[in-house]
Amino acid sequence: MLSCIGSIHSLENMSGHRDPYEADSRGRTEPTLGDIGQLDVPSAPSGDGLPQITVEPRHRRAEAAAAKPRGGRRGWLLLAVLVLCGAVATAWVNQNRLRALLPRTEFNDVLGRAQQALQAGHLDGHDGTSARELFQAAVALEPDNDRARDGLHQVGLAELAQGDAALQAGHVAQAAQLAAVARELLGGGSDIDRLDHAISSARVTQAQTVVLIGQAQQALAAGALDGPQGAGALYKKVLQADPGNAVAAHGLDQVGDALAAQAHKAFDANDTVAANASIEQLAALQPNNGALPALRALQAQSRQQDSSALDAALKQGMDALRAGRISGTGDDTALAHFKAALALDPGNAQAAAGLGMVAQALTVQADAAMDAGDRAQAGRLLDQAATLAPKSADLAAARARLDSGAGQAPGTLPSNDLTQVASGLSPQQQAAVAKLLQRAQAATRHGDVMLPPGDSAYDLYRSALAIDGNNVQALKGLQGLPVEVQQQFKQALANGNLAQAGEMLDDLAELSPGDAAQPALADQLASAWLDQAEQQLARGDRIGAAQSLERARKLAPNHPRVRELSARLQGGT
Repeated sequence: MLSCIGSIHSLENMSGHRDPYEADSRGRTEPTLGDIGQLDVPSAPSGDGLPQITVEPRHRRAEAAAAKPRGGRRGWLLLAVLVLCGAVATAWVNQNRLRALLPRTEFNDVLGRAQQALQAGHLDGHDGTSARELFQAAVALEPDNDRARDGLHQVGLAELAQGDAALQAGHVAQAAQLAAVARELLGGGSDIDRLDHAISSARVTQAQTVVLIGQAQQALAAGALDGPQGAGALYKKVLQADPGNAVAAHGLDQVGDALAAQAHKAFDANDTVAANASIEQLAALQPNNGALPALRALQAQSRQQDSSALDAALKQGMDALRAGRISGTGDDTALAHFKAALALDPGNAQAAAGLGMVAQALTVQADAAMDAGDRAQAGRLLDQAATLAPKSADLAAARARLDSGAGQAPGTLPSNDLTQVASGLSPQQQAAVAKLLQRAQAATRHGDVMLPPGDSAYDLYRSALAIDGNNVQALKGLQGLPVEVQQQFKQALANGNLAQAGEMLDDLAELSPGDAAQPALADQLASAWLDQAEQQLARGDRIGAAQSLERARKLAPNHPRVRELSARLQGGT
């Protein structure tokens, strides 16, 4: 730019530019008064009294006019120099952009190969063909080139994405290497920090997984297949944390094979109880195990073979119950026949209900013994009932009467009359009973019937009866719990909370064993589980469908839909 300015001055000097006050011999002559001394002053003034003035000749003015075009040519030269200087200045400011227009064979070749490597996913390496190496070579050729620097940034982002994918696939070490490269290229950032944190967490989980797999392998070698610390549960725990763990998956397959072998061995020995237990363990661990269909077929065949003996045992048990042969020595009692039925089919609902009815009958006999004043016999009968139905509400009420010494002699107030007899409780005892009753009622409303221990309605009513065995309110509350449980069961079922409904059904079986309503409630819940299994199967969730089917099978093993859905699952439809 300074050279342009100097050129302008040189152009002015070369063009003959002079000071405007300097006379130009070829130019126009400015008017002058001339030499005053040479004025011809007449002896007598002129008529107007002014001196005479000399005027330039006309040809001098013509010469001055002819010299003007030369100044115009100097203007065009000045304009051309200014345009040239502007072009030079523009080129100086945009030199990087103009440089890009110039042919650069080596740089363009390196940059083109770098872009191809990036698109192909060949991000890093040591042979000079990776995107990272080529972009770095381009930067070395032109450190200020934006395309080369942006290419390295894109490589860093691609390394970060591959690191995330590697971590999701369980390749922690590979993810760590990719994260390190990404940090080097991107210079850090929140995404890099996030990936590093996830890698650290995965390494901790990986260490825990190694320990669990070691424990599972030891349990498998020792033959401990089931239970919380069994090989099956440990391998399943690993797979829940790391679904893609091949070692745990193979280990669980080994557990499944061992359980299937146990079931076949039990069938060969006609031990249907052991065979059924192994099958249920296998179904819980691996609902889609390939050995299950054949084992289920053997199970059904075994049940069919035993069905006549089972039906006979159940009929004989009911006959003995109606005849009053509740328990005692010999094989012709209700207790003996129902136990025989459970030996043939441990999950049989009718046999379990039969034992509950035996417990109820023993409780009634105990009440009668207390009414007769035979407290010792009443105690023996209640102890026997407790082995069959330890949480029975009627049993708990009878035990409270017995422990409080409320047995009555013949001719006195009947035991089923809940009119409270003066107990002579102290004020402190009466206050304690009142508080326990309030808590029991609140627990019943909240659905805490059998749990938590000590704070459930069942335990609170029993605590009140332990202080006052004849407390009418406590007896009514305790014996009314089965009705409350049935209401809660129906509400849970209507809300679609099948797990809670199952818990209520279990509570009812404990509180009122042998209740005639239980088979119908169990059938309703089984149908709900089957409906859920149908929906899961329609969504493609075969594992969930198999689990729901197992819930239904336990409640109603002979339900027609259980067999139908089992066939669909086994057939893959």
